[in-house]
Amino acid sequence: MEVYLDNSATTKCFDEVAEVVMRAMTEDYGNPSSMHRKGVEAESYMRQAREILARSLKCKEKEIFFTSGGTESDNLALIGAARANCRAGKKLITTVIEHPAVLNTMAYLEEEGFQVTYLPVDGQGGVRLDALQEAMTEDTILVSVMYVNNEIGSVQPIGEISRMIRQVNPHVLFHVDAVQAYGKYHIRPKRDGIDLLSISGHKIHGPKGIGVLYIHEKAKIKPINYGGGQQQGMRSGTDNVPGIAGIAKASELVYRHMEEDNERLYEWKERLAEGILEIENTYINGPELKEGAPHVLNASFVGIRSEVLLHALEDRGIYVSSGSACASNHPSVSATLKGIGLSKERIDSALRFSLGIFNTREEIDYCIGVLKELVPMLRRYQRR
Repeated sequence: MEVYLDNSATTKCFDEVAEVVMRAMTEDYGNPSSMHRKGVEAESYMRQAREILARSLKCKEKEIFFTSGGTESDNLALIGAARANCRAGKKLITTVIEHPAVLNTMAYLEEEGFQVTYLPVDGQGGVRLDALQEAMTEDTILVSVMYVNNEIGSVQPIGEISRMIRQVNPHVLFHVDAVQAYGKYHIRPKRDGIDLLSISGHKIHGPKGIGVLYIHEKAKIKPINYGGGQQQGMRSGTDNVPGIAGIAKASELVYRHMEEDNERLYEWKERLAEGILEIENTYINGPELKEGAPHVLNASFVGIRSEVLLHALEDRGIYVSSGSACASNHPSVSATLKGIGLSKERIDSALRFSLGIFNTREEIDYCIGVLKELVPMLRRYQRR
């Protein structure tokens, strides 16, 4: 049996997404900037995609910009906003448990002379709101907080955070990395006071290499690449029409039965957690099961290095992760697990199980059974 439990890293494409991507590549393959019929056909994909994405966020179509993925969306949001507003101040705020696409971009901005405050979190991965209150000043120009953490599934109170920062400075820009949240929650930037919002296609059963950045029409932001002036001059470069068509179709499909899908994901997540905790000396890391996102479960199997258990599971057809896939080429101590105060032995033995809508109860039960077999055996082996 093959059991894919690494859906926070990437997801299997919907068949309907693959079909529309193929059609845009092989039939309607024109450049949307061209004025002839093939160009008009391609441009219609972009127009329809903006309508679909804007409808899902309850925003205006002109506020939707297509990028190459979540990382570029984060980079454009942070660098573009910081450079555009630097005369008003140099202070930026984020959290210690952000995705590397945010943390490494903030490190770059520090090199450019900006001051970054990294907010601590509590033991369940929730942003310390008292620290945010203390960090906010009138010359803070940008705050960036992820909606759902990609490693432990903690969900931040985005609306409350927005209200807090605006009480201190109504002109501050608020960026939200929603890569793990879009498709799992109904996100309303206008309602929640979000100025910039990042989305990635391959996390919602869409294609890789495509993302979205929502930019509030009144947000002051500069482009970070220059060229032919596509997308209102904000993101130059020939538009990725197949990817754009694919992320739009994925958005439609992932929201079609979201409530029912989430209910099933929570059921599988709870079942998996219960099975894991039946194994001696194991721990669930992060928020209470129902308080976290429906698809992310992080667990420590003390006494076994995470990479060892990961590959043992792989040999049995089960695919999981030892952390953020985007940081796997540069292994280091997880900023998230360190941020919530875990001991070194729990960090070193942690695995992330991330569920998706294609998973089944039989797969979850198979995974539990294999874990109950492998964990005691590997512990005996490592003690020798």
